Amino acid sequence: MLGRVFSGMGEPIDGGARIIPEATPDINGTPINPAARDYPDEFIQTGISTIDGLNTLVRGQKLPIFSGSGLPHADLAAQIARQARVRESDAGFAVVFAAIGITFEEADFFISDFKKTGAIDRTVLFINLASDPAIERISTPRMALTAAEYLAFTRNMHVLVIMTDITNYAEALREVSAARKEVPGRRGYPGYLYTDLATMYERAGRKVTGSGSITMIPILTMPEDDKTHPIPDLTGYITEGQIILSRDLYRKGCLPPIDVLPSLSRLKDKGIGPGRTREDHAGTMNQLFSSYARGKEAKELMVVLGEAALTPLDRLYARFADEFERRYVHQGFYENRSIEQTLDLGWELLSILPKSEMKRIKPDILEKYWPKK
Repeated sequence: MLGRVFSGMGEPIDGGARIIPEATPDINGTPINPAARDYPDEFIQTGISTIDGLNTLVRGQKLPIFSGSGLPHADLAAQIARQARVRESDAGFAVVFAAIGITFEEADFFISDFKKTGAIDRTVLFINLASDPAIERISTPRMALTAAEYLAFTRNMHVLVIMTDITNYAEALREVSAARKEVPGRRGYPGYLYTDLATMYERAGRKVTGSGSITMIPILTMPEDDKTHPIPDLTGYITEGQIILSRDLYRKGCLPPIDVLPSLSRLKDKGIGPGRTREDHAGTMNQLFSSYARGKEAKELMVVLGEAALTPLDRLYARFADEFERRYVHQGFYENRSIEQTLDLGWELLSILPKSEMKRIKPDILEKYWPKK
């Protein structure tokens, strides 16, 4: 199945031969026994500084991307699929990509991008177009997850599952639920939306019995950029954090426009540090978060009171925030940074501030990595 393109019902649509199956599993899958689950603690490098450095993705994690209408989540999804890898691992790495209710133009973009960069060789694509029946949209993510489970737990591969767009899936679920005259819940979505999403998301993870794993990145567009809408709200409950895309950063030309302050990876502390990334990772991550938050506050004060009202230190923090967005957040969709490059860039940016402000980094780490000017 690797290197092939299928419809939402699992039919080949790339002109190739039909698949002769070794096994025919139920696409609804079976939950992983909690006692058989292994704790996610292995770093996955995506090549994107704002994810690797500040909201680290860990093998076996569920980390959704909350986007908005018109934001470049498709480009971000393609970039992660191209660049993601598990460092220092001999096991095979595969990407299962489920496109749910997308336009023909988006489908063509994903297929041509994967073919052009060679990423198609390790990818299984399931494409469900907006013109396809709603009932097919409900099967597409389950088809993709069944393929991922086979690759991960039968073939012992590291599998990254990217699903875009979960909002289209939930709309289809609402449509089918209304046709069946089921009792509606919030905003007309079926009352079992939470359970339904959980049956998909919880298929990610690692098992103690094998070396394979499923790491999941569901992408959803928040209607009216509303984080309290049922789909992002319920997704946030089930998954381990969220990456949030910012319309303001997109307007400024920052690509990918990841807003690091409200974004969160709940398992990041488990996948970083000596032997996984580098000993200075945790300290620089906390210091960058803290300094950027203070820099944003300084910039807001500058708008109200003017630059002259700020202290020299606040002006440095404001400059740090600008440089952080320009050089750390903004990297484009085709730059692949190693974790070492990301951490070195973090130190370079922190050196804008006085050394005495580095209150979240241990003194021995600070002495070892502080840039010598």
